[in-house]
Amino acid sequence: MKLTVQALPLLRLFSIVIPSWNNLAFLKLCVGSVRAHSAFEHQIIVHVNDGSDGTLDWVRSQGLAYTHSVENTGICLTVNQAAALAQHELIVYLNDDMYCCPQWDTRLLEKVQQIGHDGFMLSGTMIEPTDSGNRCVSVHDFGSDAQTFDEQRLLTTYRGLAKPDWYGATWPPTLVHRRWWHAVGGFSSEFSPGMSSDNDFSMKMWAAGCRVFLGVGDSLVYHFRCKSTGRIVKNDGRTQFMRKWGMTSSLFDRFYLRRGQLASQLSLSEPEEDLDFRRNLRFSKIKAWMA
Repeated sequence: MKLTVQALPLLRLFSIVIPSWNNLAFLKLCVGSVRAHSAFEHQIIVHVNDGSDGTLDWVRSQGLAYTHSVENTGICLTVNQAAALAQHELIVYLNDDMYCCPQWDTRLLEKVQQIGHDGFMLSGTMIEPTDSGNRCVSVHDFGSDAQTFDEQRLLTTYRGLAKPDWYGATWPPTLVHRRWWHAVGGFSSEFSPGMSSDNDFSMKMWAAGCRVFLGVGDSLVYHFRCKSTGRIVKNDGRTQFMRKWGMTSSLFDRFYLRRGQLASQLSLSEPEEDLDFRRNLRFSKIKAWMA
């Protein structure tokens, strides 16, 4: 069942969900950057996985809203638990290894008001220290961890790393309206601990009728690329996505979300069923059937 988009009043506050798994040094930078560089006093909600490194005590000392699990429960369950505490209409999912640059929130809010309705999924634009080949990312090295982070140099140069708006919003920082978040059920627990859960969430939004999947090129965050995923046993998210949706996540990214293309308009149209699309969709369905 597709959702009907609704017109938005002027909204200025986020409920920011940050899952964290014993990454206290990164979390301090993340929360500090939100507090220092946001135009508005947003609600910050941390889900503490384990927290034996001092994270739980620190979150409590900061007076932050939080949820807690004694063991790491992965991205899907933790983000959903924290999002249940959201007080505001706009939910932002932010990783703990991200540092928000000045104006990050105002640029997202300006885009929300430009869209004018609640059927959207927005992403900020990441600055990363190494080149992964992702066209949606700006590459510049300001440090790979909290100890080597050159905060002052980032703050004097980040404006020059803005990009044009791009199609294909999926990953954090992710902004959606709370009505859509709850309508599609947040992140799917079957993708725990989290591989391809963001792709699945985007597909659920598409299936519900969302057509605005936009990366905001001048809403910038520095992403340290902390490898929390290296500490877990990963689920086979790509195969799960194929079995669930009857296509590969790469086909969805390319033909539906048009990942990485410059955004010539706010909304995406339905994919054109040219020969290349039909051939890839048929191959994708065969792979899903054989998986």
